[in-house]
Amino acid sequence: MRIIGLTGGIASGKSTVSSLFKANGFPVVDADVIARDVLKKDSGGWRKVVSAFGEDILLGNGEVDRAKLGQIVFSDPSKRQLLNRLLAPYISYGIFWEVFKLWMKGCKIIILDVPLLFEAKMDRWTNPIIVVWIEPETQLKRLMVRDRTSAQDAQNRINAQMPLDLKRSKADIVIDNNGSLEDLNENFKKILDQVTKPLTWTEFWLSRQGAIVAFISILTGVLGCKKLLARI
Repeated sequence: MRIIGLTGGIASGKSTVSSLFKANGFPVVDADVIARDVLKKDSGGWRKVVSAFGEDILLGNGEVDRAKLGQIVFSDPSKRQLLNRLLAPYISYGIFWEVFKLWMKGCKIIILDVPLLFEAKMDRWTNPIIVVWIEPETQLKRLMVRDRTSAQDAQNRINAQMPLDLKRSKADIVIDNNGSLEDLNENFKKILDQVTKPLTWTEFWLSRQGAIVAFISILTGVLGCKKLLARI
């Protein structure tokens, strides 16, 4: 099984590329979706976060006010690190479980969409790694327009993440998203051959099909040895 790491920066267009993968039939494990699930009311992650940050971060219905929590953690690195530590075990388990379910279905290629792929050290489990990259100035402008926020607030959110240039240096594949949506579609098509090439032997043995072949081979070998020993 091939697990492809997909990452980028805020407002870089990573989610758009993730949607393009889905539209082309690739199963996607989205860490942002899992992160939202682990913060649902009365979940383990919800209890940890409310205990650490107080009930002031809750909405009237008891759910976490994500906008308010975001303002807190993006303006204070220590609180951001605390939030990451609290939720990391729940998010990691959720990702593992989703990957396992896709493995059971026999999926040979999985897209792992994780904003903090390098920070969470999940890059070691993925190959190749795709980074969606844009120029810093473009990133700032797009974030301001998308979130209708000030330049300072937008820059604070960008600064809270690993620089995109550093992520680009760690990538196996870089998708340039400085142009239009049409340009992004063209750039996406160019990398499809790289991610859909035949599985290596290592990737094959890690797939469900490979595990079945290995099991049958071992079982056949054991039965053959028993027959041989019975004749001696």
